[in-house]
Amino acid sequence: MWNDTHPPLNVCVAQTGETYACASGESLLRGMLRLGRRGIPVGCVNGGCGVCKVRIVDGSVTTLGPISRAHVSADEERAGVTLACRVAPASAVTLEVAGRLERPFSRGPATATSPISTQ
Repeated sequence: MWNDTHPPLNVCVAQTGETYACASGESLLRGMLRLGRRGIPVGCVNGGCGVCKVRIVDGSVTTLGPISRAHVSADEERAGVTLACRVAPASAVTLEVAGRLERPFSRGPATATSPISTQ
């Protein structure tokens, strides 16, 4: 499933308490899609559209590429805000979904966990 030789790391969505496994070289967004929630906005997956905005509450991430300042200001970034498509976990992570990404998580934990294709 993962192209990483390290064990997957746990990522927790603070608003719902849901957790998912994410490889250290995999974007938080790609891992999030495995939760099986309908309506998770995927957008451009290269940091340009801003639909997958999150705030890292706990843990650390590594960047996978640039993030558009049109969507995440330098002040927001210093406060832990980033785009889930452009970061991967470096440790276990707790994140808060923000912006357009909040809507699919507004009704609590998902009841179905069917996998979603990420291709």
